[in-house]
Amino acid sequence: MGKEIRAQDDLYLHVNKEWIDKAVIPDDKPRIGGFADLDEGVEKLLIGDFNKMAAGKLKCPNANVQKAIDLFKLVKNTEKRNAEGIAPVMNRLHKIDSLNGLDDLNAALKEFVVSGINLPFDMGVDVDMKNSLRHALMITGPRAILPDVTYYKPEREQQKAALLGVWQGMVAQLLAHTHLTAEQQAQYIQDALDFDAIIATLVKSNEEWSDYPAMYNPMSVEEVAKLLAPLDFAKLVNDLFGNQPEKVIVAEPRFLNGFTTLFNAANFDKYKHWAYITELVGSTSLLSEELRAIGATYSNMLSGVAALPTIEKQAYRLASSVFSEPVGIYYGKKYFGEKAKADVVDIVKEIIETYKGRVSRNDFLSEQTKEKAIKKLSTIVIKMGYPDKCNELYDKLVFNPNDSLFTAMESIRRIRALDNLSKLNKDVDRSEWPMPGHMVNACYNPTSNDITFPAAILQAPFYSIKQSRSENLGGIGAVIGHEISHAFDNNGAKCDENGNLNNWWTDEDFKRFEERTHAMIEEFDGIELPQGKVNGTFIVSENIADNGGMAVTLEMMSHLKDADYKAYFCNWARVWCMKARPEFLQLLLSVDVHGPAELRANMQPRNFPEWYKAFGVTEKDGMYLAPEKRVTIW
Repeated sequence: MGKEIRAQDDLYLHVNKEWIDKAVIPDDKPRIGGFADLDEGVEKLLIGDFNKMAAGKLKCPNANVQKAIDLFKLVKNTEKRNAEGIAPVMNRLHKIDSLNGLDDLNAALKEFVVSGINLPFDMGVDVDMKNSLRHALMITGPRAILPDVTYYKPEREQQKAALLGVWQGMVAQLLAHTHLTAEQQAQYIQDALDFDAIIATLVKSNEEWSDYPAMYNPMSVEEVAKLLAPLDFAKLVNDLFGNQPEKVIVAEPRFLNGFTTLFNAANFDKYKHWAYITELVGSTSLLSEELRAIGATYSNMLSGVAALPTIEKQAYRLASSVFSEPVGIYYGKKYFGEKAKADVVDIVKEIIETYKGRVSRNDFLSEQTKEKAIKKLSTIVIKMGYPDKCNELYDKLVFNPNDSLFTAMESIRRIRALDNLSKLNKDVDRSEWPMPGHMVNACYNPTSNDITFPAAILQAPFYSIKQSRSENLGGIGAVIGHEISHAFDNNGAKCDENGNLNNWWTDEDFKRFEERTHAMIEEFDGIELPQGKVNGTFIVSENIADNGGMAVTLEMMSHLKDADYKAYFCNWARVWCMKARPEFLQLLLSVDVHGPAELRANMQPRNFPEWYKAFGVTEKDGMYLAPEKRVTIW
């Protein structure tokens, strides 16, 4: 531990400073520590297995894992990729370039949607947030080039110019590999920048996206079609589904209402050239090593990364992502212990029961609202480790291993797109897992009221059967409590026990909840860090979840005969340990709904009396917070 830094002044550095001082961030990574280190461990383990299976030295367990191995080998065949150069993507680029006007685009709409070529809007099928057993068609705007629309504000003009300058230089290098003349290349880049500038005025900021109930704006197909003119949206929907769905969920009303300022006959070439460039940039990781390196220039600059991941890492990451569920099941069955699974399931059940008790004793809710909150807790579904069976989609994911990598992925993307669109008229399968077993993460799904804990996160420092109960409660226990608390954060609180957007609160109770939510926003908002100011509104849902996770596990600590509160708080701080590049830390402030690591470690303990008692913290210490400013919601 950083003994020269007292826990009472900075818990995060007290626990982690010695490691931070010695740790070296690899050239191909933006950060190390915590989640990232565990993920790297899983990656090394599975790369070893993948190589053995590829060489026939380890038996492949099933056909779907074999497809992952075939894709792994295809990515690693750099000799083939380098010989092909840019050729594999040229057919798609030609499809875009050969559009001569609106009639051509309208005729190609279905093919563009199915094949994933960028349109001036995005659409797909997702769970209907007000009828979570059914699916709905959803429409959004396209993504801007910069990480968030706040980058386009006048006060960030210098930063915007620098970032777009890097992007422009990267695109110029890529276009030099195409058939376009120098004059055409310059025009395409300028048109794409002009089109992007309009997109940035219409689409949501990341802060706006963090309010996901605000995405639910149902409209009829006719209403959407009128706003999307001159595109023939009604014909597109009929071509895709054979009929018109009763509604379309408009996630970004501002975008749809301003669509004609973005896309019209006068802007057609700007759209076409923007689509050409975004398609090219998005394809580079599947082409030659030279193009992969050029295509990573902008994203690497954003995160401060100096080098590309090795081809072996790229191969593993792509294969384990495309075939995530079968790979996750393989990992879980081979490396995840049943003893650990049973122990963690018991912890989850105990946390849920403790949470019910806390809700029943809550001092700002009426009995009516408490009853409904407890009902929601009682119906939470636990998904632990990995699923019992693989989703049928993976049986359909086929490709020719003799094709180019780009063509193979084109086939896979098409199958996935068709599968997604086919769900519109089907019931939601709630047995599906949102995360695979080899992912170091956890989540709460508000539309199905379930919590998922992949096998890969159930490692030290989060969890170990060798750690004390106090340490495990400060690690995986608080993470479990965090995910459960998402059922009652500023977003999850608007969904009922079935996952439907539904107001189950009394007006008075919700007003008191919002007051506490506002206090949590104020606790973090405007904190100055070297990388910039913290946006308390943007990260409030995660802070509410951290607060709830700590509250419920501290109550569980009070029932332990050998409770070690210092060990609890120190492991809490250890879990969030991270060393990252300055560029990446700045990026996270704009794109990550989670608070900065050091704040996650240091802010929440101050809200609880157990912290002050464990370390004897007084008002003279840096980690002291006046009682009237402390926030506890759940």
